[in-house]
Amino acid sequence: MPTGPKGQKRPADVIGNAVRVMRIATGEEADDVIDDGKDPLRKRLAQRVERSA
Repeated sequence: MPTGPKGQKRPADVIGNAVRVMRIATGEEADDVIDDGKDPLRKRLAQRVERSA
């Protein structure tokens, strides 16, 4: 696992996500997010309701 400047542990997926964002911003990688037209907050709320039921 990568370490931070003070030696603390950092999850590798955070660093991977930052690299992906940088590649999308520079145009090296395509942004392939599928927009289904639904509100993301409502989708998350619906998932919580389904889990609690």
